[in-house]
Amino acid sequence: MHEFSMKLAGAAVLALSILGGQPSSAMAGDVSGATVAFLMPDQGSTRYEEHDHPGFVAEMGKLCASCKVLYLNADGDVSKQQQQFNSVIAQGAKVIVLDPVDSAAAASLVHVAQSQGVKVVAYDRPIPKAKADFYVSFDNKAIGKAIAASLVDHLKARNVAVEDVGVLQINGSPTDAAAGLIKAGSHDGLAGGSYKTLAEFDTPNWLPTNAQQWAAGQISRFGKKVIGVVAANDGTAGGAIAAFKAAGVNPVPPVTGNDATIAALQLIIAGDQYNTISKPSEIVAAAAANVAVQLLKGETPKAETTLYDTPSQLFVPAVVTAENLKAEIIDKKIQTPEQLCTGRYAEGCKKLGIID
Repeated sequence: MHEFSMKLAGAAVLALSILGGQPSSAMAGDVSGATVAFLMPDQGSTRYEEHDHPGFVAEMGKLCASCKVLYLNADGDVSKQQQQFNSVIAQGAKVIVLDPVDSAAAASLVHVAQSQGVKVVAYDRPIPKAKADFYVSFDNKAIGKAIAASLVDHLKARNVAVEDVGVLQINGSPTDAAAGLIKAGSHDGLAGGSYKTLAEFDTPNWLPTNAQQWAAGQISRFGKKVIGVVAANDGTAGGAIAAFKAAGVNPVPPVTGNDATIAALQLIIAGDQYNTISKPSEIVAAAAANVAVQLLKGETPKAETTLYDTPSQLFVPAVVTAENLKAEIIDKKIQTPEQLCTGRYAEGCKKLGIID
């Protein structure tokens, strides 16, 4: 199985060292009272409210206690994000950490900000048509390849025949450049096997309901020929699983995911979802805060690589299946047994050794 491991504490230290982190007291003295904006794209995933935003605020508090953080979520609306972007500039933001609703449309926002001396840190989703001041994310292409390769390995291990069967591929939003990277990586991962792709779909706004509706149509079309689903995140995975269950398919074919949401982890415990990606967003949020403070100070953050002509820091996370869920999620204290092993999931937790 293709797995990528990441030690949380080590990754946090790596982020600080690579990005040139300095003691908080020195930083706070240099950038006292500055305003930074943290603009997220939607609420289709719970990660922004539950992990990214709190993680960013916590790290900013360490680096610059007197700095002001403006947080806004665009709810998947391009025009709303543009208004929010203009609003935070008007409120004096000198650095904007931007996770764009529409990666192409965000290029004009970068140009507007930079023309006014405001720095832009692209976050999670890249902005291909504009050179932001920095880009911080998990390696989305590696994520796509990892989840697809993991699925292929699983099918091979179960000796699933390749004749007259195939997989469905459910990608993310067509307006999200990160979704495009996950999609390309998934193509690479599937290329390592002999299973063909029966059909493929780009999910508008990443909405699980859109993924469910499409999957339902494909289940009616292909029936038992569907032996697996490469879904780009846990929301689209959940939509696909709901479609199989509504169609009376039991057991559900293995479905991939990404984000390690509580709902997805519980689906893995129950045997309904095959894998997900553990990528504690707090790590990337902390790295973005470090970059923001350095930019406020007039420093040039160190980059590990370049993506779309933008200096970048990319983290490679871990693939999680039932086999390593306890080690990657529970033992690393990303989630607790109390959070996951509720109600009908208790029995599955016992089988996986999460609870007695």
